[in-house]
Amino acid sequence: MTIPETASTAASAVTTMRAMVRERYGSPSDVLRNAEVAVPTVGADEVLVRVHAAGVDRGTWHIVTGLPYPLRLAGFGVRAPKNPVVGGDLAGVVAAVGRDVTRFRVGDEVYGTGHGSFAEYARASASKLSAKPASLTFEQAAAVPVSAMTALQAVRDRGQVQPGQQVLVIRASGGVGSFAVQVAASYGAVVTGVAHTAKLDLVRRLGAKHVLDYTVDALPHRRYDVILDIGGNTPVARLRKALTRTGTLVIVGGETKGRLLGGVQRQLGATLLSPFVRQHLGTFVCKENADDLAVLAGLIDSGQVTPAVDRVLPLEAVPAALQLLVDGRLLGKLVIAVV
Repeated sequence: MTIPETASTAASAVTTMRAMVRERYGSPSDVLRNAEVAVPTVGADEVLVRVHAAGVDRGTWHIVTGLPYPLRLAGFGVRAPKNPVVGGDLAGVVAAVGRDVTRFRVGDEVYGTGHGSFAEYARASASKLSAKPASLTFEQAAAVPVSAMTALQAVRDRGQVQPGQQVLVIRASGGVGSFAVQVAASYGAVVTGVAHTAKLDLVRRLGAKHVLDYTVDALPHRRYDVILDIGGNTPVARLRKALTRTGTLVIVGGETKGRLLGGVQRQLGATLLSPFVRQHLGTFVCKENADDLAVLAGLIDSGQVTPAVDRVLPLEAVPAALQLLVDGRLLGKLVIAVV
């Protein structure tokens, strides 16, 4: 395989790469397959990354299945996927840069989000990449981008967590939750993590001062300044009872089998109610950006945040990896090793 070194050669080279692709929406085991496809070309403000590892997140499952249906209207393709190669989170080495890119050079080690990271090469906007944390392997770094940025923005921007506050993280052992516990603790919060019995030790190791077993404990009678409900389905009314009078509820995801809304109705209800109560209720969409990746790299290299990687699987195992994810059988993040 020829490795392109400049944007111009990347655009003209007749090279192929291994990639995980699909031509239609459906179950990952039914529609995903390994294939040889053309190496992507990059635009003026883009970077071509030689992918070493790619992270697996819930968003990838949605993009593969095309569910809930409104997702297809967000630019992914209504009847069929626009981009056959799947995957977003990545860590690797810069192989080519567009003519307007000045922040990166060929050979730089980077991490962030791109288009089609379950492949040997992926293109990415330069604005969504940053230097890979020096203390991490490529596999560890690939676990960070979307999940950790979501956690950072939930804690810092939406939750506005302050030192000494009581923070409850629901589903604290998952991809976003494992980072949310650590980020909240780095901000000086007293963190309580909610997780399955078998995952409580991990949540403690991540920095939670208290843990709750969701198979046994109902929401506690104590009040929290901030609740981060990550992928849960607890009714908003119950969550409000666990908040202080002026506390903040941040709903991050929330999965149901609904094909039309897929759980988003809970976020919408909280957002509509918020102006009429003293508590702050709502949700947000993660904004992928290089500045937050740099902030996370600082937290990681200082030892305040460490990716919790459950396991690393090969590229051909992407369908199985997505099934493990939706089944909830992971401790932290799942990563795909590409090279």
